[in-house]
Amino acid sequence: MILHIVPAFGIEATEPCCGGVAPRLCEALIAAGVNTTLAVLDWNPSIELPTYVRRFPLAVGLRRLGHSPAMARWLMEQTHSGRVDLIHSHGLWMMPNVYPAWLRRDSSCRLLVSPHGTVSDWALNHHWLRKRLFWHLAQAQTLRRGDAFHAATDREYEELRRLGFHQPIAVVPNGVEIPPFVKSRRWPVRRLLYFGRIHKIKGIDILVRAWHSVQKRFPNWELVIAGPDDGGYLKRYQKLVCKLKVERVNFLGPKYGEAKLELYHSASLYVLPSHSENFGNTVAEALAAGIPAIVTKGAPWSGLIEHDAGWWIDVGLDPLIDCLEKALSLPEERLQEMGLNGRTWMAEEFSWIAITRQMIEFYSWLCGRGERPSFVRLD
Repeated sequence: MILHIVPAFGIEATEPCCGGVAPRLCEALIAAGVNTTLAVLDWNPSIELPTYVRRFPLAVGLRRLGHSPAMARWLMEQTHSGRVDLIHSHGLWMMPNVYPAWLRRDSSCRLLVSPHGTVSDWALNHHWLRKRLFWHLAQAQTLRRGDAFHAATDREYEELRRLGFHQPIAVVPNGVEIPPFVKSRRWPVRRLLYFGRIHKIKGIDILVRAWHSVQKRFPNWELVIAGPDDGGYLKRYQKLVCKLKVERVNFLGPKYGEAKLELYHSASLYVLPSHSENFGNTVAEALAAGIPAIVTKGAPWSGLIEHDAGWWIDVGLDPLIDCLEKALSLPEERLQEMGLNGRTWMAEEFSWIAITRQMIEFYSWLCGRGERPSFVRLD
């Protein structure tokens, strides 16, 4: 059995990347016939979870860290039962990501860790004092006891090596759903879309200021900013819009399921002006939906240029203004062509079928079965 651990599930997630990717990976593994269970914390008892998910109550103390004695006891039982071949821990900085290394000492199961962007320079410096303390008390020791790592990008692989970890690292991107093709429609107003967490790491303030600079020259475009507020930044950016008297900006809030897909299909262009991204799932989602993207070099999407699916630009206001001037001037047909290029790229390299096949191969090798896959690096 493969046992996955993530602090929160889906829309409950404090780290949306791993909170969304881990469940989808579990579903793909189950579809492929792999015995899989996902352990999560019960942040919201009212949310109905799939049958493969096992939820655990939070303790009164250290709630912010996700402390759950019930989860710790259950993990100990599972790791010593002989039924678990491998534990796959998603994310860092919370107790569910620490328990596996503490509890598997006398068991034969393997431990795999997916940081999901939590070891980037930006992430380590955000709340750095709190993280430094947690690192020395628990997190570093946990990672040293892991048997291997999973990195979603070459950049994350390099970050792990810079931190001094020498275990094998599998470089496998996150998967993305490839939705049914929808023929592009002509909208009376063309839409520039940002979708993701409303957080300062995403560079939304830069986006608002860049839009303010170009809005007069593109009256047939609007800017839509959608996603859940993370840390109270939404009000800050709404105030910035009012202060600058920015026109044609709409904040739509979070979108899920079909509503999210409809949002992508309503856009002519996607933008992610982030300071730092491990992967950038929303970029993959937009491309899979047939929408070209503008992405900063804070995210590992250099392939946008190679595949003629968008722009990969420096982080900052001036580079974004220059790019918007070029992109918003293009005819709709050219943007649609770039969007189709991106969709083909996602289907060929990032579909869940391909990614799951790689993860199963990695799991098997880590458990002593088969040869080392070509995407597993020992250097």
